Amino acid sequence: MKPRTLVLTLLLAGGFWYATSHGDWSLRRLVRPLSTSGKLWSDPVTAYGAGFGPDEQNNIDIYKANSAATVNVTSVVYEQDFFFRVYPLKGMGSGFIINEDGEIVTNYHVISGSQNITVTLSDQKDQKQYKAKVLGTDRRQDLAVLKISADRKLPIVRLGDSDNIMVGQKVLAIGNPFGLAGTLTTGIVSSLGRSLQNEDGNNLEGLIQTDAAINPGNSGGPLLDSRGSVIGINTAIYGSQTATGEAGSIGIGFALPINRAKAMLEELRTTGHVSKPVLGVEAYPVAGDLARALRLPASGGLLIQQVQQGSPAEEAGLRGPTGSVIAGMMQIGIGGDLITEIDGKPVETPDALRRALNQKRAGDKIVLTIWRGGRTSKLTVTLGSAPEAL
Repeated sequence: MKPRTLVLTLLLAGGFWYATSHGDWSLRRLVRPLSTSGKLWSDPVTAYGAGFGPDEQNNIDIYKANSAATVNVTSVVYEQDFFFRVYPLKGMGSGFIINEDGEIVTNYHVISGSQNITVTLSDQKDQKQYKAKVLGTDRRQDLAVLKISADRKLPIVRLGDSDNIMVGQKVLAIGNPFGLAGTLTTGIVSSLGRSLQNEDGNNLEGLIQTDAAINPGNSGGPLLDSRGSVIGINTAIYGSQTATGEAGSIGIGFALPINRAKAMLEELRTTGHVSKPVLGVEAYPVAGDLARALRLPASGGLLIQQVQQGSPAEEAGLRGPTGSVIAGMMQIGIGGDLITEIDGKPVETPDALRRALNQKRAGDKIVLTIWRGGRTSKLTVTLGSAPEAL
C-alpha cells in the first residue's frame, strides 16, 4: 500500500472510532442493533391504544343497546305490466320493536299496498324471518304498527320524549340503508317543526330535521338521543340521485317525533283502530283588502263558511255565515266566525287548520281564537272522530 493511501485510511478509521465513541452525533444513537425479540422498529418498543373517548363510548353503548331491536322490513306489492302480467315489486325499510311480544313501529309508506310483509331480526342470536301482520296504520302521520310472533321474548327499544328536543343535540340513526343491515350514523338535530309533503300528497307537520345520514332503507328506523331513547322515526330525505336512481343522503333528513307514535299506540290499544280527528267546519282564507272590504281585521284569518250539523264545532258554539257576497268570481259567506288563531298561533296560511288537525287525534282539544261582532274570544273544541279510520 502506498504511504499516502495508508495515511488516508488511518485518518478515516480514527475519525470513525472517535465519532462512535465521543461525538455528539454518535451513530450509536442513530443505529440500534436488533432486539432480542426480532423487532425492527426503534423506541418506543410498545405502542398502546388510546382507548375510546366518552362520545365514542356513548355511540358504542347506544348501538349495542338498540341494534338488536332494529329490524329489516321487506314488503312485496304485486303490479301489472303493459301486457297485464303480474310481477312482484319488493320494497325495503326499517322498524323497531317496542315490546317483547313483537310489536313493531315503522312508516306507513314502507308497507303501503303490500300483500306480503316480512320482518328480519338483526339480533345475532336470531336472524330469522317472520311474517308480519298490520295492527294499525295512520296514513296522515305516515305511521304503521306491525306484529310478529316469535318463540321468545324479543329485544326492545326505549321510547323517549320528543317534546323537549333541542336544536344542536346529538342524535343517532340505526337502520338498513340500501339493505345494509344494522348501520349506525350520527349527527345533530338541525331544526324543528319542519313540514314536508309525503308520497300521498299529505303534509307531514312538525318534523325533526337532522344531518345524521338517512338513506333509502332507513325509513321506519329509530332516531335516538344520547341516552339511547327513541325520539323520532326516520321518515324522509332530501337527496341527490345515486347511480341506481335512488335519492342519496346529503345531510338533510327528517324524522317523525316519537310522541306521535305514542299517541297512536295508545289509541290502538284502547279502541283497536286509529281515527281521524274532525272539527266540522269549512272555512275560506281572507286577509288584506278582502278582509277590510268584509269589515274584518286586516290581518285576516279563516272565515267559516259552513258548520256541520252535530259536529264538535257546532257543539262548541262556532257560527257559520248569515249571508253572502260576490267577491271577484267567488261567492263568500259572511257573518260567520273568523278564526284568527289556532292553539295560540296566528293563522298565516290557508291550510293552517288542516295542518293543526294533522297533529291531533280524535278526543284531543283545539283552542280557537275567533273574531265575532267586533270582539275577540276563545273557544275550546274537543275533536271528534271520522266515521272511517284513515
